[in-house]
Amino acid sequence: MPRDKIILGCTECKSRNYFTTKNKRLHPERVEWKKYCPRCNKHQLHKETK
Repeated sequence: MPRDKIILGCTECKSRNYFTTKNKRLHPERVEWKKYCPRCNKHQLHKETK
């Protein structure tokens, strides 16, 4: 199965807010998306965590 589950964490408050999947074969590097953080109450950069 090339798709793996990943967790996205906010870079400011370090809370893990989103769970999603990605294709490890096409994107082996860690993903970074700008998403809404309910704890910070604004859009922040979210990075893939372990």
